[in-house]
Amino acid sequence: MERRTQELVSAKNKSIKIGIIPGHFATNHSHINYYVDLNSIKRSFKMAKETAKELASEYINTHIDTIICMEGTSMLGALLAQELSEGSQHSINYGNDIYLINPEKNSNNQIVFRDDSQGKIWNKRILLLISSASTGRTINRFIECLNYYNGVLVGVTAVFSAIKELDGVKINSVFSPEDIPDYCSHSISDCPACKEKHKVDALVNAHGYSKL
Repeated sequence: MERRTQELVSAKNKSIKIGIIPGHFATNHSHINYYVDLNSIKRSFKMAKETAKELASEYINTHIDTIICMEGTSMLGALLAQELSEGSQHSINYGNDIYLINPEKNSNNQIVFRDDSQGKIWNKRILLLISSASTGRTINRFIECLNYYNGVLVGVTAVFSAIKELDGVKINSVFSPEDIPDYCSHSISDCPACKEKHKVDALVNAHGYSKL
């Protein structure tokens, strides 16, 4: 599979690169025809810093109290908070402290926040940071959770997103389907590759892939 990897360079910043692998992949709730490898951004300080600059540029005029970091985006979230707070004096967040929280999931796969974190959610302006969005289900689950904890969603940002908005909420991303024109996501029952009896190459999630 690794021999099929193609390097994709961001049109916004040539220093930001990811890998894509064509094939037949299964996530928890869909089948996709590309595995989008974002681990280089999650693990490389320099690339994460460049990515944070690009993401921060969308929120110059957005007041943010807390960044919720999902899918292994903690380092990227910290650099994003630094960029918002220290990167430009034109930013509404310049000089402000910004909190970072990693949510947990309970036994029912629901997103939850511990009691000592809830004070940074309740009535706070929240930016959701995720690594990728293919169907929007994770974002929907988060919005339901945020409503429960009385947080105010002011933005959703991702490294890669196959969707531009969800229920009126804009999703800003560095990479989009315009960078991968034939990227497709299908429900398991409607997957063309399954109907053509093509085997699944790997199971994928935010941490990587496991070949079958």
